[in-house]
Amino acid sequence: MGVGLGGFVDGIVLHQILQWHHMLSETEQYPSSTLANLKINTLADGVFHASAWIFVFGGLWWLWRAVKAGGWKWSWRSLLGWMAVGWGIFNVVEGIIDHHLLQIHRVRPAASNPLVWDIGFLIFGVLLVAGGWAMQEK
Repeated sequence: MGVGLGGFVDGIVLHQILQWHHMLSETEQYPSSTLANLKINTLADGVFHASAWIFVFGGLWWLWRAVKAGGWKWSWRSLLGWMAVGWGIFNVVEGIIDHHLLQIHRVRPAASNPLVWDIGFLIFGVLLVAGGWAMQEK
Protein backbone atom coordinates (compact mmCIF):
# COMPACT_ATOMS: atom_id res chain seq x y z
CA MET A 1 0.00 0.00 0.00
CA GLY A 2 2.83 2.38 0.77
CA VAL A 3 4.16 2.24 -2.80
CA GLY A 4 0.75 3.19 -4.17
CA LEU A 5 0.06 5.84 -1.53
CA GLY A 6 3.50 7.34 -2.17
CA GLY A 7 2.59 7.50 -5.85
CA PHE A 8 -0.66 9.27 -4.99
CA VAL A 9 1.13 11.83 -2.81
CA ASP A 10 3.61 12.49 -5.63
CA GLY A 11 0.93 12.72 -8.31
CA ILE A 12 -1.60 14.74 -6.33
CA VAL A 13 0.81 17.15 -4.61
CA LEU A 14 3.60 17.59 -7.18
CA HIS A 15 1.65 17.06 -10.43
CA GLN A 16 -1.75 18.55 -9.61
CA ILE A 17 -1.67 20.91 -6.62
CA LEU A 18 1.80 22.48 -7.00
CA GLN A 19 1.96 21.75 -10.78
CA TRP A 20 5.75 21.47 -10.65
CA HIS A 21 5.90 18.74 -13.27
CA HIS A 22 3.99 16.08 -15.17
CA MET A 23 5.09 12.56 -16.12
CA LEU A 24 6.60 13.55 -19.47
CA SER A 25 7.18 17.28 -18.94
CA GLU A 26 10.97 17.19 -19.39
CA THR A 27 10.97 15.21 -22.62
CA GLU A 28 11.80 16.99 -25.86
CA GLN A 29 8.74 15.44 -27.50
CA TYR A 30 6.14 16.39 -24.86
CA PRO A 31 7.11 19.57 -22.96
CA SER A 32 4.06 21.03 -21.20
CA SER A 33 4.35 24.30 -23.14
CA THR A 34 1.43 23.59 -25.49
CA LEU A 35 -2.14 22.53 -24.81
CA ALA A 36 -1.72 19.39 -26.93
CA ASN A 37 1.36 18.32 -24.96
CA LEU A 38 -0.31 19.19 -21.66
CA LYS A 39 -3.14 16.83 -22.62
CA ILE A 40 -0.60 14.06 -23.33
CA ASN A 41 1.12 14.75 -19.99
CA THR A 42 -2.24 14.70 -18.19
CA LEU A 43 -3.03 11.34 -19.78
CA ALA A 44 0.38 10.03 -18.66
CA ASP A 45 -0.36 11.36 -15.15
CA GLY A 46 -3.67 9.46 -15.24
CA VAL A 47 -1.94 6.21 -16.22
CA PHE A 48 0.52 6.84 -13.38
CA HIS A 49 -2.37 7.30 -10.92
CA ALA A 50 -4.05 4.14 -12.23
CA SER A 51 -0.87 2.18 -11.53
CA ALA A 52 -0.72 3.72 -8.02
CA TRP A 53 -4.29 2.54 -7.49
CA ILE A 54 -3.29 -1.00 -8.53
CA PHE A 55 -0.49 -0.96 -5.94
CA VAL A 56 -2.90 0.24 -3.22
CA PHE A 57 -5.46 -2.39 -4.17
CA GLY A 58 -2.77 -5.08 -4.21
CA GLY A 59 -1.54 -3.94 -0.80
CA LEU A 60 -5.05 -4.05 0.64
CA TRP A 61 -5.54 -7.53 -0.78
CA TRP A 62 -2.23 -8.72 0.69
CA LEU A 63 -3.08 -7.13 4.06
CA TRP A 64 -6.54 -8.73 4.12
CA ARG A 65 -5.09 -12.18 3.36
CA ALA A 66 -2.31 -11.83 5.94
CA VAL A 67 -4.68 -10.70 8.70
CA LYS A 68 -7.28 -13.35 7.80
CA ALA A 69 -4.63 -16.11 7.88
CA GLY A 70 -3.22 -14.82 11.15
CA GLY A 71 0.17 -14.36 9.48
CA TRP A 72 0.64 -10.76 10.53
CA LYS A 73 1.15 -9.33 13.99
CA TRP A 74 -1.38 -6.50 13.78
CA SER A 75 -0.49 -3.06 15.12
CA TRP A 76 -0.88 0.49 13.89
CA ARG A 77 2.84 1.02 14.39
CA SER A 78 3.66 -1.88 12.10
CA LEU A 79 1.09 -0.81 9.49
CA LEU A 80 2.36 2.77 9.40
CA GLY A 81 5.97 1.60 9.40
CA TRP A 82 5.45 -0.68 6.41
CA MET A 83 3.51 2.03 4.59
CA ALA A 84 6.44 4.43 5.15
CA VAL A 85 8.84 1.78 3.82
CA GLY A 86 6.67 1.40 0.71
CA TRP A 87 6.43 5.16 0.17
CA GLY A 88 10.20 5.42 0.52
CA ILE A 89 10.74 2.59 -1.96
CA PHE A 90 8.43 4.41 -4.38
CA ASN A 91 10.47 7.63 -4.03
CA VAL A 92 13.81 5.90 -4.51
CA VAL A 93 12.75 3.75 -7.48
CA GLU A 94 10.71 6.46 -9.22
CA GLY A 95 13.38 9.06 -8.52
CA ILE A 96 16.21 6.97 -9.93
CA ILE A 97 14.27 5.77 -12.98
CA ASP A 98 12.24 8.86 -13.99
CA HIS A 99 14.45 11.69 -12.76
CA HIS A 100 17.93 10.30 -13.42
CA LEU A 101 17.89 7.38 -15.88
CA LEU A 102 15.01 8.26 -18.22
CA GLN A 103 15.05 12.00 -17.43
CA ILE A 104 11.37 12.31 -18.32
CA HIS A 105 10.78 14.84 -15.54
CA ARG A 106 12.43 16.56 -12.59
CA VAL A 107 10.89 17.18 -9.18
CA ARG A 108 11.01 20.95 -9.65
CA PRO A 109 12.42 21.85 -13.06
CA ALA A 110 11.84 25.61 -12.64
CA ALA A 111 14.07 25.75 -9.53
CA SER A 112 17.45 27.44 -9.79
CA ASN A 113 19.08 24.03 -9.17
CA PRO A 114 16.66 21.20 -10.08
CA LEU A 115 19.23 18.53 -9.16
CA VAL A 116 19.00 19.56 -5.49
CA TRP A 117 15.25 18.82 -5.54
CA ASP A 118 15.83 15.45 -7.28
CA ILE A 119 18.45 14.44 -4.72
CA GLY A 120 16.25 15.68 -1.87
CA PHE A 121 13.44 13.46 -3.20
CA LEU A 122 15.80 10.46 -3.04
CA ILE A 123 17.05 11.36 0.44
CA PHE A 124 13.45 11.73 1.67
CA GLY A 125 12.75 8.26 0.24
CA VAL A 126 15.72 6.74 2.05
CA LEU A 127 14.63 8.42 5.30
CA LEU A 128 11.11 7.01 4.88
CA VAL A 129 12.50 3.50 4.38
CA ALA A 130 14.81 3.81 7.40
CA GLY A 131 12.16 5.39 9.62
CA GLY A 132 9.50 2.89 8.61
CA TRP A 133 11.87 -0.01 9.18
CA ALA A 134 12.75 1.37 12.62
CA MET A 135 9.04 1.50 13.52
CA GLN A 136 8.66 -2.25 13.14
CA GLU A 137 7.99 -4.10 16.37
CA LYS A 138 10.71 -6.56 17.17
